[in-house]
Amino acid sequence: MDGYQYAPPSSVPRNFNNDEQEQVESGLSMLQMLQEKKQRLLINLQSNPHQRFEIEASLRQVEAEIIQLHQQLGPYAAFHYQNAGQTQTSTQPSSFTSPLDSAIGSASGSVMGSGFSTKAASVVGDDDLDNDDLPAVFSWNPQQYNQQQAQVNERVLQNRSTRLVRAMFPETIKEEAEAAANTCSTQMMPNQPTNLQRLAEPCQIVKNAVANLVNYQDSTEQTARILPELTKLLSDIDVVVVGEAASLMHQLSKKEPSRHAIINNQNVVASIVHVMANTNSPDVQRNVAGALYHLSSDRQGLISIYNSGGIPHLVQLLTSSVDAVLFYAITTLHNLLVHYDPSKMAVRLASGLEKMVALLSKDNVKFLTITIDCLHLLAYRHQDSKLIILAAGGPAQLVRVMRSYTYEKLLLTCSRLLKVLSVCASNKPEIVQAGGMQVLAMFLNHSNVRLVENVLWILRNLSDAATKQDNLDSLLHILINLLSSSDANVVLCATGILSNLTCNNAKNKVMVTQMHGTEALVHALINAGDREEITDPAVCALRHLTSRHVHAEMAQNAVRIHNGISALAAILKSPIARWPLIKAVIGLIRNLALSLDNHIALRENGLIPILVQMMSRAYQESNSRHMQGGPAGYMDGVYMDEIIEGTVGALHILARDAHNRLVIRSHQCIPLIVQLLFSTVDNIVRVATGLLCELAQETDSAAEIERENATVRLTELLHSHNEGIAAYAAAVLFRMSEDKPADYRHRLSTNLQQLYHTEVSPAVLYGQGVQHDLFLPSLIISRR
Repeated sequence: MDGYQYAPPSSVPRNFNNDEQEQVESGLSMLQMLQEKKQRLLINLQSNPHQRFEIEASLRQVEAEIIQLHQQLGPYAAFHYQNAGQTQTSTQPSSFTSPLDSAIGSASGSVMGSGFSTKAASVVGDDDLDNDDLPAVFSWNPQQYNQQQAQVNERVLQNRSTRLVRAMFPETIKEEAEAAANTCSTQMMPNQPTNLQRLAEPCQIVKNAVANLVNYQDSTEQTARILPELTKLLSDIDVVVVGEAASLMHQLSKKEPSRHAIINNQNVVASIVHVMANTNSPDVQRNVAGALYHLSSDRQGLISIYNSGGIPHLVQLLTSSVDAVLFYAITTLHNLLVHYDPSKMAVRLASGLEKMVALLSKDNVKFLTITIDCLHLLAYRHQDSKLIILAAGGPAQLVRVMRSYTYEKLLLTCSRLLKVLSVCASNKPEIVQAGGMQVLAMFLNHSNVRLVENVLWILRNLSDAATKQDNLDSLLHILINLLSSSDANVVLCATGILSNLTCNNAKNKVMVTQMHGTEALVHALINAGDREEITDPAVCALRHLTSRHVHAEMAQNAVRIHNGISALAAILKSPIARWPLIKAVIGLIRNLALSLDNHIALRENGLIPILVQMMSRAYQESNSRHMQGGPAGYMDGVYMDEIIEGTVGALHILARDAHNRLVIRSHQCIPLIVQLLFSTVDNIVRVATGLLCELAQETDSAAEIERENATVRLTELLHSHNEGIAAYAAAVLFRMSEDKPADYRHRLSTNLQQLYHTEVSPAVLYGQGVQHDLFLPSLIISRR
């Protein structure tokens, strides 16, 4: 507390009256409190430097109050210091530091001059004390204080300007150590930089940017001045001069300022292209091609190259034997194709596709990557380019690249081009013939997800042209495993590939069935839900697996065992199911009905009434379109006649079961089936007569068929050119005549014998002892 202590009242001079004594005591107490407050603020300033400005303001206020109180107390304050023991051996003025000066000194680590001076009292006794001499003990000089404060402020300003110079222009400080010693630091804590220190780095960046801008402008202007002379040298007749000029142009094109100067001068670019077109020197070709390569890094440079007619000459350089020239040429063309769309047609017209395909025999993987990407850019959505690549032998070369290299970027780029070519009907067979299916199968387990996706799409596109391919065991096995993937796109492609590879290929059907592919497809169908892009190929694949191979019955039963029938019923009940999917499901149900073990499950899942409903709906749609004068019912790419044929065919097979026949008849569909006998489509008439043949085994159904006046139409169908229709019609007529007189049945048998020029056994016609199917021609029940 600056050494000040409170003096007891007894120490006040004896000749003070009571009022004076109370006033002095009050003033001294207030002085003591202010001194203690100042001491606390000074301690607080040292421990909390981040609150420096608030504490300094409080110190200034306290110091002002102390000064005012000293002026009021006068000699009594000095007397108080004397009794408190705060004396000096000399009466000369002593140094007294103001709060502001103390704060600045504490923060900067330096000792500053005081803001004002005062005198300490002499050591005297009470008898020697003279009141007239007391005012001289404490004196306040405002002029001296203002002068010292001005000096302090000037020094602070000098320190600030020095810090700013050091931060923004450190190169101007010659003696860094001396400057640091003379500069007052404002950093309170070592790990917390000041605002000026934080701004130093951005200031340097701005300063360097301004300097670079000035230098850039100077470099651009200097290049612009020498370009006319350099252009003349490029046209010189001396090949040595041309070579040196081309080398200099190549060097200038590497730097951005001079490169922009070249780009902005169209005559210079035209001169470079002219030299490239007329020189045979490998060195000159390398330099001019390198210059164009650097110019192509800027869009304006691409435009200048295109406008100068540089593309045909760059394409011509693709036949060079110098690797550097090839690299510069193909990379410049790649930049043009990526960033300037009009250049694509110019490259095609300059026979760039043929020359690029020829370069696929190179072994440099990075060069191959750029070349194949150029082909991809040219072939994407351009059918003529795809055919040119095909004519140049591109598919076989691309398959070789996929087989021979492991560079990931090259494989990814090559797969993108193959995906584009795989949608071309002309390129598909060539890719497959080159072993594309087997080679691509090797990448289905690759760690690069994008590469796997590309390969799956390629295989899906190619699979319809690979139905006769052998050695696909490993591919089929991988595809079956991919059916359990959580990625919908992977499952979509896998189901589509399996659907195509099992179409009309008994070997693949057997293989997939033995690998438990039927179960995997059923699970994929169930997990797909309403995603028709997955359910459609999955149902088609199951339709192929359940017919026309030695393990077809195994696949038919596997669908039932793994709850596939209920999933099929859910699809047919869905209001959002489209006709292509409905058609595929009906075909699968017809195949499943070939196994008697499935009849109960089909019936319990309500598929018989659903089929009857679909038949009726398709018949109405077909008639509605016909009455409107339009083509036969055609919706979503499916003819309603195909739906009618499929549903009636499925009901025909289900009707072999007596219980199923009763269910079919209960839905009162016989009148509609009789109407189908008048269809102009032979397949519909055939399946309709076949269904009536099965239903006629029941007496009540035969009677109902006769009540619908089917006899006349069935008699006409006896003369059909389609043997199946005629045989089914004959069988229905005989079953309808079971309750007729014997002579009627004899006449019918005689007519049939005359019609077929052979003896017809009544046992065959009536189904007695021998199944009537032995008399009838075989029916193709399932599709591919």
